[in-house]
Formats: sequence, C-alpha cells, structure tokens
Amino acid sequence: MTKPPSGARPETPETVKTLLPGADRGPAPAQPAAPGGGVTDPPALDAGLRRIWATGPGWQRLAAVNHSIVGLRFMVTSLVFFTIGGILAMLIRVQLATPDSGFLEPGLYAQVFTMHGTVMMFLFAIPLFEGLAMYLLPKMLGARDMAFPRLSAYGYWCYLFGGTLLIVAMLAGAAPDSGWFMYTPLSSQPFSPGIGADVWLLGVTFVEISAISAAVEITVTILILRAPGMSMDKMPVFAWYMLTVAAMMLVGFPPLILGSVLLEAERAFGLPFFDPLRGGDPLLWQHLFWLFGHPEVYIIFLPAAGALSTLIPVFAGRPLAGYRAVVAALVAMAFLSFGLWVHHMYTTGLPHLSLALFSAASTLVAVPTAVQIFAWIATLAQRRPKPGARPGVPVPMLHVFGFFFIFVMGGLTGVMLAIVPFDWQAHDTHFVVAHLHYVLIGGFLFPMLAAGYHWLPLISGRAHDGPAARLGFWLVFAGFNGTFFLMHITGLMGMPRRVHAYAAESGWHWLNLISSISSFVMAIGFAVIVIDLLLTLRFGRKAEPDPWQAATLEWAVPTLPPPPYNFAAIPRLGQRGDMLEPRKLAPVMARGEGFVGHARNGWMETTGVSVARGAPEQIVILPQQTYLPLWTGLATGAVFLSLLFKLYPLAIIAALGVVALFLRWPVGDHAAADRGDLPAGEGAVLPLSSEAKVPPAIWALRVLAVADGALLASLLFGGLFLAIAAPGWPPPGWPALPLAPGVLAALALVVAWAASRRTARGDVLRGTPMLGGALAANLATLAAVAWMIAALPPLQDHAAQAVLAAVLVWLGLHAFIGAVLAFNALRRLRSGHVSARRRIDIDLLRLWQAGLLPAGLVVLGFPAALKALALAALP
Repeated sequence: MTKPPSGARPETPETVKTLLPGADRGPAPAQPAAPGGGVTDPPALDAGLRRIWATGPGWQRLAAVNHSIVGLRFMVTSLVFFTIGGILAMLIRVQLATPDSGFLEPGLYAQVFTMHGTVMMFLFAIPLFEGLAMYLLPKMLGARDMAFPRLSAYGYWCYLFGGTLLIVAMLAGAAPDSGWFMYTPLSSQPFSPGIGADVWLLGVTFVEISAISAAVEITVTILILRAPGMSMDKMPVFAWYMLTVAAMMLVGFPPLILGSVLLEAERAFGLPFFDPLRGGDPLLWQHLFWLFGHPEVYIIFLPAAGALSTLIPVFAGRPLAGYRAVVAALVAMAFLSFGLWVHHMYTTGLPHLSLALFSAASTLVAVPTAVQIFAWIATLAQRRPKPGARPGVPVPMLHVFGFFFIFVMGGLTGVMLAIVPFDWQAHDTHFVVAHLHYVLIGGFLFPMLAAGYHWLPLISGRAHDGPAARLGFWLVFAGFNGTFFLMHITGLMGMPRRVHAYAAESGWHWLNLISSISSFVMAIGFAVIVIDLLLTLRFGRKAEPDPWQAATLEWAVPTLPPPPYNFAAIPRLGQRGDMLEPRKLAPVMARGEGFVGHARNGWMETTGVSVARGAPEQIVILPQQTYLPLWTGLATGAVFLSLLFKLYPLAIIAALGVVALFLRWPVGDHAAADRGDLPAGEGAVLPLSSEAKVPPAIWALRVLAVADGALLASLLFGGLFLAIAAPGWPPPGWPALPLAPGVLAALALVVAWAASRRTARGDVLRGTPMLGGALAANLATLAAVAWMIAALPPLQDHAAQAVLAAVLVWLGLHAFIGAVLAFNALRRLRSGHVSARRRIDIDLLRLWQAGLLPAGLVVLGFPAALKALALAALP
C-alpha cells in the first residue's frame, strides 16, 4: 500500500475497498479490456473518448451541448448582464447623490430603475447559479454530462435571446418603466402605453422557459445520473441544495409565468383579469408575483449556501458538521418559503389573522437559516490545518467571512420586517431596499465570489495567487457597507423607494452622497476582481490536480481543465460524496477501471442508477452536438417577437415550427434497433436507456408535471380568489357553458387515456389503431374546448368568462400536446423506432394521458365550482 499524500485522510482497508473499483476482487488484469470495463491504455482511452465527446471548432461551437461549455456560457453571459445591471445601479446612485437632481428625468429614471431590478433578478442571479450547477453537478456526481444536454443548450439560447430582447428594448428607449415587480394597474394598458410592459412580460417569460428547462435538467441529473453506489444519503451536500432549489423552481416559477401571460392577455386583448371595474382585482397580480417572488429569494440564496457548505469543509480540513441537520434545514426552508408571499403584502388590507400567520412563518424561517450558519461555524471551529498550507486567510475564505458579516445583518433586518407593525412603518422605504441588497448580495454574491476563486483552477486549469484579489475584496466589502448600511438610516428617516428626486430640506443629502460615493468604491472593487481573474486566466501558473486537497469527486478529473467526457470510467462509490479522496480515485478512473470505461460505437455513455440506493440500472446514451437547440431557440424567439408586435398568425406558424423541431430531437442510431443488455463494466450487464424500464425521458415528464400542476393550481387559485375577493362578483349574467361539448370533452379524455393505456400494456407493434384512437380523441377534446370558448359571452365584459376561457385554453393546449405525442408515437412506431423493448414514446403518451385525465375532469368541473363559490361569497 502506498503512502498517502500529505494532508490526506488515513487509508484503511475499508476506504480502499469502497474507493477503488475492483479492489475487493483481486489484482487488476494487465491486458487491455474489452468494452465494458477493466484496464486499458489510458492515452488510447483518452483519445478515443475525446473523439466522441469533443465539440468541433469554429462555427461548430454553436452546436455545443456539453455541460461544461453550456455551463460556462451561462456564467459568462450572466456576468455580462451583471455588468449592465451594475452600470444602471451607478446611474441610480448618481441621480440620488444630490437633492433635486436633474441627471435623469423621471421617465428615464423609471426605466433605469425597472431594468436594474429586472437584470439583477432574472438575468444575473438565477442564470449564474444555473451555469455553476450545470458545470459542477456531473463532475460531483460521477456523470459524464447532464441528463438532457440538448435541453441545457436550448435553455441557454432562450436565456440569451430573452435577455437580449430586454436590453435592446432599453437601448431603443422602449424599456419597461413600471418597476421590476410590474404592479397592476400601473403596468396595465391605460397607464403603461407602448410596448415597454409587453417587452418585460414576454421577455421575462422567455427567460423563464430557460429556468424551467434548467430545473428539469438538474432534478433528473441528480436523481438518476449519479455514480453507482452513491445513494441519496451519500450525495455531496451541494447536490442536495441544488435538488431542493430545482424543486422550488418547478413550483415557484409557474405562478409568475401565469401572471405574465394573464397580464399580457389583458394588455393585448382587453381581458379584465386585473381590472376592478370588470370583475378583476389588481391584488391578483401581487399574489401571483409574490408566490414566485419570495421563494425566489431562497432560490437565489440556497445555491450560494450549497457552495459554502462545499468549500468551507475544504478549508477547514474536515467534513461538514451536521450534514443531516443541514439537509433537513434546507428542505424545511424550501417548504416555509412558499408560505411567506404575503410578507410583501402586509399593507394591502389583509385580515389580521392572515397577517399574524404570515408574520409567524416569516419569523420561523430564520430557524433553518440559523442551523446552516451554525453548522458552518462549527465546521470552522474544528479546523484541521493542512500540512504545507500557506499562512493567512485564502481568498475564498475572505469572501466567506464577508458573507457571514453581511448576511447576518440582512437576516436581522429581515426578522424586523417580518413583524407587522414595524413593516407598516418601513414599507416602501429605503430600509427595505437596504435589507434586500444585504440579503441578496450578501447571501449570493459574496459566496459566489468565494466559489469562483475556489473552483477557478478546475474551470481554467490556472492557479490563483495574486494580491489583487484581496484588494478587490476589501474595496467591495467597504463599498457595499458604505452604500447600503446608510440606506437603512435614510429609510428610517422616511426616504421612500422608487422616487427619482428628494427635497434639500429632507435632511437625507449627506447620507445619500456618502452612499453614492461608496457605490463607486464597490464598483472599483468589482473591476479589480474582474481584472485579476482575467490576468489569472491569461498568465496564471498551471494548477496542480486537486490543489485544495478537497474531498469531492470533481477534483478527480484527469486534467485541469477537465476533458469533455469528465471521467474515463465512472467509479463505484461506498462513501459519502463529500468524503472522498480524489487523488486516489483519479488514476484508477483514468485506467478505465469502473463503469463504461470504454469508447464504444461512437456512443456518449454514462450510467443511470436507481433513485434511492444508487444501484446501476441502465446505460444512458447522451446526444452528440447538434444545431437543433439553436434552431429551436430561434423559433421560440420568433414566437415571442411575433406576440410582441401583435403578429398573431405568424406567432402560430412559429409555434408549430417549434413543435416540428422538438419532434426531431429524439434521434440516435442506438435506438433504431433492439440492442439487449450490454456489458457496462464492474461485471454489470445493463440495458441502454432506450430500452430501460424508466429512462431519463420518463423522469423528465414526471418532473415537468410538477411545474404543470403548479401552473394549473395557480390558475384555479386565481379564479377562486377573484370569485371571493374581487368586486362585481358574480356577474349580472353568469356565463353558461353548453352541456354537449363538456360531455364530449370528458368522454374524449377517457378514450385517449384508455387507448394509450391499452397500447402500453399490449403488443406495441400492433398498437397503430390504439394510437390513432388516442390522436383522434385528443383532437376531439381540442374541438370541444374551442366549442365551449366560442359559446362564452364576450371575454372583455367580465373576468368570470375570461377566467373560464383561460382554464379551457389550458385544457385545449394539453389536448394538443397529447395529440402531438400520439402522432409522434405513431410516426416512430411505423419507422421502426418503437418495439417491445423500446417503448419510450408509448410510455410518454401513457403518462401524459394518465395525468391529463384527472386534471381535465377538474377543469371541466371548475365552472360549476366557481359559480357556487361566487354565489356563496355574496353578503
């Protein structure tokens, strides 16, 4: 047994057995292995895998789907948007530096203020952690890529195009000016003419497609693309954080998407969802927005906390204290975050009992936050110095300590604002602005800077040892506190937020001037950090493998930066994913010892495991580079541009083009014929994902159903809220729906479900009649929905019929998707891509119809329930 490297954990027979694949099965063979595992020539294996996984040069990089490339694109693009948002912030601070300033006229200031918040919340924070997760998760989990590389690439293009739409509109003078929260009725058509509000609604919805795509991608990757042996309770803590965040995104983002669609429908077609004169209510927008908005604060914070929980143990030289308690705390925080949206609506006239309940929940969320902070402090308190480590505080830990100071202050002011009487006094003042920045910048940006310096050697292959990083930290830290701490004081002195000017006699002049000067100090600090990073990327010395002596799998890649395939073989792990020894694992995997340690048939292979135990179940074949995500993203952009300029026939054509492009995605020679079980290494024989019982595509539809259910629940909630709380309910003449189309739709839903179920359970090769029946039944449902909508009174007259139309549109859209799935299954059956073993297309249709049947029946029964509730709410 070789001597462990300096600073490594003691090596025991148990750790060797769990860390080194095949260590308990005798000596490794000396000859090259056949496909499926064993020892081979490492350079030859590396060359073969690079030929398969590499992205082409030049224009071919636009076809890249590799998670490392896409993740870096997300991160770099988000930093560009951060720069834009920072420039807008500087314009705001210049305007507020002196009283009665004429630097920005009121309309332009409103645009700058709105775009600053929009860029920072939607175009910087969320995409940055999405990119970091895409880059790190496969390497941490022992996978070669994300579960759906094309989906990642498509999400990036949607993000880029949607963000570009917002920035171009701003440069053209057509930016939104109603605030980044777009409160109605200010953002409604009579009060916000032009296309500024439409740009926000459509652009943000475009970007949210990217967020939902990332949530599906992250969830499925964590659930089934782990290294064999990595059970759920052995995942690295960062994976737990990202799994929780992805679940929150699936539930939290649909309310905003729905609200944006409803508000755009009101602006474009006059549907009165938010008009109190026609049965709507402006508060509905606030409920839908903050159902997203408050969980988003934790969606932004938790990835940063996950990075802290990963890198603090590295510099402490010991595992994270209270691993299970931290996991329980972040799950509890996720649940509590969805009960806090009214925290932002204390002054809207809600009942006192509601205020008390939401105030208690807002205070209670401090408990799981404190659990994590105490776990980090306990980990640092038991620090074990590493032999050979440089004296002093490493740059990543400087940012960690800055986080502790700033985030704790932000948390304390958050508890203050959770108390209703105090919130009534501080609401809509600069105190709230200061709290928001302390929580979001302190809770996100400082940890992300720490994470950036920590993983810089992995990403770039360059080591960082320059003093400029320390200067940049202190400038940012001092400038940040000088900017936002003083805003607490001006807020308590009564300075309102969202105003472009203030009077000289207010007494806020010197505080605002110091705050503005400090903001430029902070901006200089960020510039120093950027310059330092660029110089490191260009001139930094080459980093050695695992330079931090870390304990997570990403540092076991054979070279820095990692090769496109990550690992030459995937190991079987027996220890927790953040208690490994990468320096020992690296040479073992480089020799091809483990799972899929080969370059076979030009396939991009990785392992799929069972969710709970991490037992190997399938060989997942991933798609190679393709331009399809780019073309699909462009077609999706054409849909939103057509909607923006009210070219609705063109929007329908572009949408059909998107559907046609998506139908071209599921291709691959591995799925063109039955392959049977194949050797996967470690003595395992596994089916390909195209022949597995539960392939990744099925998991994707299950996960997407969570977001879809959240969207439907938000829509039903909106209708019930209007029936109870909005003025003018019930309408003078209740919109009656004809019985015949409702019965037809219900019967068609049952037929489509039965046909898809019969096809899945029978001989799929003889399933053409059943698939045709499912296709016809979905089209019949669509026709029945169109019949019912046509029978409604004018939708502009009252919100009741507008709500019913919106619910029926949801059903019609899902019937159309069911028809597309049935058509696709029929097409692939006839082309030979479906067999008794290759059933993905049939199972997708069956799963879709099984979910649509109960949801569709609920939708068909909703008009009667809405009427009964509206009548019961009469005084």
